Amino acid sequence: MVQGTFGYLDPEYMQTNQLNEKSDVYSFGVVLVELLTGKKALSYDRPEEERNLASYFLSTLRQGHLFQILDDNIASEGNSKQLVAVTMLAKRCLYVRGQDRPFMKEIAMELEGLRLSAKHSWAQNESNTEEMESLISMELNTFSGIEGNSKGIVYDSMRNDIILPVGGGR
Repeated sequence: MVQGTFGYLDPEYMQTNQLNEKSDVYSFGVVLVELLTGKKALSYDRPEEERNLASYFLSTLRQGHLFQILDDNIASEGNSKQLVAVTMLAKRCLYVRGQDRPFMKEIAMELEGLRLSAKHSWAQNESNTEEMESLISMELNTFSGIEGNSKGIVYDSMRNDIILPVGGGR
């Protein structure tokens, strides 16, 4: 018998009572959103549409109002490119269908790539909110058409390279 905490449980599991290899990915996505927002996964103290943090986070992203839900400290201190990348990673982890979510290994590689990219001089802290909003909008548009695709920033440890996605291709 699988046990879990509401707010973290994979919605696919809730419908089928079947865990899959990506059920934990959903839970990890909820944890990422908690870190980004500073809010609990489930709270009956919030208005009804905000009670489930994962649903509220995705709804806020669809409306293009990410900075309304982000924790003030994260938004003001975070590197905008990393913030966008983590936001998009969290979004992909929260896809309802497990097959659309990335594998945990992909998530680990993306996070490692972000960690390594922070060491480079081009990844310095940026406090331009207007630029960050623009980056978020561009990333949301890029990812919205390819929800089933889990491509993103990838760290290739064999070559010690960071592979960034190319928006739109040729």
